[in-house]
Amino acid sequence: MSNEQPRPNRNRLTFLVIVGIFLGGMLVAGALRFAGWQPSGMKNNGELLQPPTDLRDVAPRLEDGGEYAWKPEARRWRVLVAPPADCGDPCRELARELDLVWRLFGNKADELDILWLGAPPEGATRNAATLVLRADPALRAKLPRVDDPAGVPVYVVDPNGFVILRYAPGFDPGGLREDLAKLLRLM
Repeated sequence: MSNEQPRPNRNRLTFLVIVGIFLGGMLVAGALRFAGWQPSGMKNNGELLQPPTDLRDVAPRLEDGGEYAWKPEARRWRVLVAPPADCGDPCRELARELDLVWRLFGNKADELDILWLGAPPEGATRNAATLVLRADPALRAKLPRVDDPAGVPVYVVDPNGFVILRYAPGFDPGGLREDLAKLLRLM
């Protein structure tokens, strides 16, 4: 006769431990989700606009008279700046920071346009990606909180012509670069 008897309690305990681990992980994930926590790789540095602002019905004109077409098939991202007419040193500094962000993209820089709505101030840094658009009150009016008393906000426009991110005046250019790097990788 054998002394070994089946141990149904051990199998049941193993099953309950596995179920407990699974449900415990789900409860922790649910608690973190509803508490508002997100992994750092999922956060934007700019303000995500909900809903995004649609600029497709506005046909911006370039300073030289041509039309700036959105051309979604080209898959170009845009950084849009809409400074007030009398913007001086703050806009020169902003232009320098945007130039630095553009240069840091290296070979991906060809997929990015920097759009100035209205003429940039005298002496502002300009690069191959900088395109100056004619001042257009209709386009300016569509930008959320464009006349910020704290300074000049910056916007990210997707390839289809939707404004998806807003950066408050005095933003960190490193945050803009980080967000754009994520977006350019999507392409």
